[in-house]
Amino acid sequence: MLNRFHFQSLRYEAPVLVCLLAIVILFFLPTGFEGALLYQEAERCTASVLEVDNSTILDTGLVRSGEQRCTLELRDGAFAGQTVTGINLLNGSLEQDKLFSPGDVAQVVVSHDGDVITNVTMTDHYRLGWEALMGLGFALFLILFAGRTGVRAIASFVLTILCLWKVLVPLYLKGWNPIWVGLAITLFLTIIIIALVYGFDRRCLAAVCGSFLGILVTCVLGILFTDLFQIHGAVMDNSESLLYSGYSHLNLTQIFMASIFIGASGAVMDLSVDITSAVHEVVEKRPDLGWKEAARSGVNVGRAAMGTMTTTLLFAYSGGYIALLMVFMAQGTPVDHILNYKYVAAELIHTVIGSFGLVTVAPFTALCAGMFLARNQKESIPAPESAEVTPAEH
Repeated sequence: MLNRFHFQSLRYEAPVLVCLLAIVILFFLPTGFEGALLYQEAERCTASVLEVDNSTILDTGLVRSGEQRCTLELRDGAFAGQTVTGINLLNGSLEQDKLFSPGDVAQVVVSHDGDVITNVTMTDHYRLGWEALMGLGFALFLILFAGRTGVRAIASFVLTILCLWKVLVPLYLKGWNPIWVGLAITLFLTIIIIALVYGFDRRCLAAVCGSFLGILVTCVLGILFTDLFQIHGAVMDNSESLLYSGYSHLNLTQIFMASIFIGASGAVMDLSVDITSAVHEVVEKRPDLGWKEAARSGVNVGRAAMGTMTTTLLFAYSGGYIALLMVFMAQGTPVDHILNYKYVAAELIHTVIGSFGLVTVAPFTALCAGMFLARNQKESIPAPESAEVTPAEH
């Protein structure tokens, strides 16, 4: 009995060790693009804004152009403590332009020739401090609320970020097939993330199988409808800038296809874990239950969850397009024209095909959970009702 307890404990704790080991390896893994700096003879540092000069800024309604000159005190780097003049270029774009005020902290690029500063360009406000505070607050809240499960969630969060930044993005830039790379990384993350919830047991196997089958359906349908809709991958933000930066060999359309199932994989895993947990609870309460009845229970849970999960994807993808929808309405654009625009069709693919994955993952996971978790692999036969015992028979 004691050995069995130790074995179960090992299966539950092993994913944490695997996740931590993967995090350490990925953290020190070079991407191969560390030397791809645009400004080799420059230093990036922070600076405090002491004074601003807005006299050369041209205001034309909402648009501002020209340049803002700021007196800065460099806070770190080789020139820390020096007072310099920084230039904040304004391009007439509300989306990209920023204005500084005295007391702000700015991220700057210091161009120099040896020990002599030749130019200081202000790139943006320095936000890392507040971002770190926000992340720390989220982590503390998660740990306080969920305890050890919260720690595991944070570990999976960090692992996902490192996989995307250290593996997926560099391999995409090197020209690897985006679809196969995306599927491989998604499968790896699915296994580790679900194992952090269950450990390496049958529940993990059921949830992983159901999730990945749903992801495969999303992948196939995403490829199919991207071709049918004649969507080019350049519809993605900043994709053309990538081509003009020396990466014209990249297949943007395949990257777009991969983004469809990668974007939906989180919701797919969530629903798969919910259904697997429900089937496991049913089987624990009714060990005599056959796999068909267990799977049917999982399908019933999936039906209830899908009503909100599909809407979750809709909110997730459409939330960033509120301004665009307002433009369409303000201009009186007909709905049939809106739906024909390429970027709208691209978002429809993301939303609807992602929802296809959710719809299919429910029966897939229910079937896998019923087969892997039900102890009675034969279809259960209801026991005959016992005769009612009357007091006279005692």
